[in-house]
Amino acid sequence: MFSKILIANRGEIALRIIRACKQLGIQSVIAHSEADRDSLPVRLADESICIGPANATKSYLNQRAIVSAAVITGAEAIHPGYGFLAENADFADLIDKSGLVFIGPTAKNIQRMGDKVAAKKQMLAASVPCVPGSEGALPSESEQIIKIAHDVGYPVIIKAASGGGGRGMRVVEKEADLLTAISMTQTEAKANFGSAIVYLEKYLQAPRHIEVQVLSDTYGNAIYLGERDCSMQRRHQKIIEEAPALGITDEQRRQIGEACATACQQMQYRGAGTFEFLFENGKFFFIEMNTRIQVEHTISEMVTGVDIVQEQIRVAAGLELTYKQSDITITGHAFECRINAENPNTFLPNAGHIDYCHMPAGLGIRVDTHIESNYTVPPSYDSLIAKICVHEHTREAAIKKMQAALLEAQITGIDTNIGLHQRLFKDEVFCQGQVNIHYLTEWIKQNIEQ
Repeated sequence: MFSKILIANRGEIALRIIRACKQLGIQSVIAHSEADRDSLPVRLADESICIGPANATKSYLNQRAIVSAAVITGAEAIHPGYGFLAENADFADLIDKSGLVFIGPTAKNIQRMGDKVAAKKQMLAASVPCVPGSEGALPSESEQIIKIAHDVGYPVIIKAASGGGGRGMRVVEKEADLLTAISMTQTEAKANFGSAIVYLEKYLQAPRHIEVQVLSDTYGNAIYLGERDCSMQRRHQKIIEEAPALGITDEQRRQIGEACATACQQMQYRGAGTFEFLFENGKFFFIEMNTRIQVEHTISEMVTGVDIVQEQIRVAAGLELTYKQSDITITGHAFECRINAENPNTFLPNAGHIDYCHMPAGLGIRVDTHIESNYTVPPSYDSLIAKICVHEHTREAAIKKMQAALLEAQITGIDTNIGLHQRLFKDEVFCQGQVNIHYLTEWIKQNIEQ
């Protein structure tokens, strides 16, 4: 096991990793920007080191500064958390060449799964179900493209091979718009991701977003920790997640979970990862793999009892997974609400000084946050400030527990989306589990003045 780990991140995920290190008896070093000098993670880590100014490109995205900080402090490994450099293959490679350990998958894994075309080929080879579409990048000949779209059937969606975060995709309803849409997506992809490669898939009308959490070690062991439903999202950004997903049978869970675990074994995947699917009419369709810890890992931990971050660290240190698949049971139901510092009507980020902060507590309630009273939310980073999670024996009981937790949560001085969550947890359609990935967008149009 490592004796010291450097954490190349901030906020609640940095604090989450610090806690995992403490439980494993590992010294933690946090690399922070000037803006985060007085933050809770910096105070709670065993050591801290400033790596640059508030601007993320000069601190949290400065690869050489982070690696130098690890060397200077005597850390043996670097945990990237999520966001920033967590899925950067060059960063993973730099760490490896510096004689340190990247707590995550190999650079090859990250690179392959970051390319949506290559990832889809890998999944098809592992018998993971994929959305019908082009077998790889679209050809240059217009006639071939038109034939592919015709065979798949309209509507179709054009996606950038290197895209992410909801960017680099365009829905096409009819053939007359196809070639123009492809040209526009290629231009956007080149500008945003440095690659103009695009591919085509069938556009599913009203799917749910289901993802499968996996863990894999370097000894050929791979397990799945059930699934999460992340359909409550706007602009492809998740707001509420739950585990397990409604309407997934034990047999469906086993089949898709085993397919994901097999894919991990075939590509010699290391660490934590998430396979993301669209789910419609009882069928799973692979869309991408996230090669990192995810924001919503919390609810998988609550329903399985597995500490995913500790397992990440153990695997990176060259140890075997603590669990076998037979050890994993899904117990009860869990929800996560992402609390953001943002305007409740426009959803624009709302950084500023928090006068007072009180978070809910009690049996079955978990809050991952770095904020506190008299803390100033810096304007330079993501607006996520807390995750309120609950766990109960049934979904209905978990909804009631979350309703109570949200009423208890108090943050004054800045705007947050706590009120939005309170309303959503009283929404009849959501409470009945009848939502799809488009539901929240339509709900906002009808219920919130823009």
